[in-house]
Amino acid sequence: MEIAMIGLGKMGANMVTRLLSGGHRVIAYDINAAAIQAVEKEGAVGARTLSEVAKKLTPPRAVWVMVPSGTITDDTIHALAEKLSPGDMIIDGGNSNYKDTQRRARELREKRLHLVDVGTSGGIWGLKEGYSMMIGGEAEVVERLRPIFETLAPTPDKGWGYVGPSGAGHFVKMVHNGIEYGMMQAYAEGFEIMHAKKDFSLDLEKVAQIWRYGSVVRSWLLDLTANALAADQDLNHIKGWVADSGEGRWTVAEALDLDVPAPIITLALQARFISRQDESYAAKLLAALRNQFGGHAVKTE
Repeated sequence: MEIAMIGLGKMGANMVTRLLSGGHRVIAYDINAAAIQAVEKEGAVGARTLSEVAKKLTPPRAVWVMVPSGTITDDTIHALAEKLSPGDMIIDGGNSNYKDTQRRARELREKRLHLVDVGTSGGIWGLKEGYSMMIGGEAEVVERLRPIFETLAPTPDKGWGYVGPSGAGHFVKMVHNGIEYGMMQAYAEGFEIMHAKKDFSLDLEKVAQIWRYGSVVRSWLLDLTANALAADQDLNHIKGWVADSGEGRWTVAEALDLDVPAPIITLALQARFISRQDESYAAKLLAALRNQFGGHAVKTE
């Protein structure tokens, strides 16, 4: 099967490599010419404009968009839609907000174009391990794209599936990332407790390795924890500043809208905000209040 890949960042480029290894014909486009040249060396057919992408594909065309969520995705899909024909398919494999996806699907439907949303998990390991894909859109269109998903997945019959209409794929991926926040925070707190218990001089990488086999808390995230701790158990080379890419915020907002309690995911998101504070004004005020009502000592600058 042939498909175009728009956006050749690390993940997009890795997906091109996996698709090529599966025997697919891939048209590759990116605003970075060097990124196009890199995948051309692997066998992809490069395109320098979106018009060229459309010309090099045989209708009905399939174009996978792998760019950052938000305005860039909107601009790319709108520009692409002008180059395509009725019956063509656009796949959004980025971390778009599912509400944006629903809007885009309606807009494209007016042009008789199909939008498939693919919540994609796997990160930099996807090239080797395969990608987990949560797919939304029209069921018959998703079925038409089955060869692509079977190639990108860990195995043809595992790690991917159709989950519902337009927006459902990105919604499920949003919740997936919210859960990820909570799991990561639990590991971080547990290992911090063990790191603080100096009496036992615990080898934290060894603990992680023990837990990786047979333990009820074993997971791929624990495997990655072991990798990180093997390099430096004190993590002296890392600043404790943790970003969030949006999905955690969206998950918490959705929980509030649906009146669903989600304290773990919410607190995990808040912990990321805390990590970015060089100094907490709230903590200063707490210290001042303790001093005011109880005469407790305060530390000064």
